[in-house]
Amino acid sequence: MPERAPAPAPLCPPGSATGTPPRFRRSLGRRLLSAAINTGWAWLGTHGAIGPDDAAGHRFGAFGPGSCISFPPGARFGEQYIRIGSDTLIGPNVCLSAGMMPGQKMITDPVVRIGDRCLIGRGSHVVGHFAIDIGDDVYTGPYVYITDQNHGYEDPDQVIHAQWPNDAPVSIGAGSWLGTGCVILPGTVLGRNTVVGAGAVVRGTFPDRCVVAGVPARIVRRYEPGTGWVSGSGG
Repeated sequence: MPERAPAPAPLCPPGSATGTPPRFRRSLGRRLLSAAINTGWAWLGTHGAIGPDDAAGHRFGAFGPGSCISFPPGARFGEQYIRIGSDTLIGPNVCLSAGMMPGQKMITDPVVRIGDRCLIGRGSHVVGHFAIDIGDDVYTGPYVYITDQNHGYEDPDQVIHAQWPNDAPVSIGAGSWLGTGCVILPGTVLGRNTVVGAGAVVRGTFPDRCVVAGVPARIVRRYEPGTGWVSGSGG
């Protein structure tokens, strides 16, 4: 008879109740340190958030009751030109700015307005220079970028950063949803209850109750009263 193959070596070393090789086991000190760090981070998340009654909240042009900027916050300046409605959650690492630098005097007020019951996803940027209006009940995924200013490039012989920027107001209709990683460019007007697909680059005017996606973004679905949702722009 042919010889049997030897049995495979046990994965767990003798006497191991957990089945984890010794080199992967955490020492008691390492486990205690991990627990302390995570407990401390949770404490910071609770107590480091910014609310309307906090000193950092008072720097905003308006900061509605029930609203919160999560910890850790992203960069923020020009807060006096930024107004946040009530019951709105700004996720961690979200950058909110009015102007190019702290202390800059703006020609409009507010420069950025975020409505009631909104949610701005983790790592997003709302970068205002002239006028960004985000309606009530707008939700965004993480890492969304919204701006009302773009670099000018009219002079082909001049470096881009030295050319005068172009401003155009942005309006995002109430009840809209902006998918992960989308970019809202200057001059964009989104209607109410509009969906923006993940990764879309949006510029232009879009009606109520439509879905826009792609680069550049275009209408892929729209709602027709009496018919329901149909494909395409219909134009």
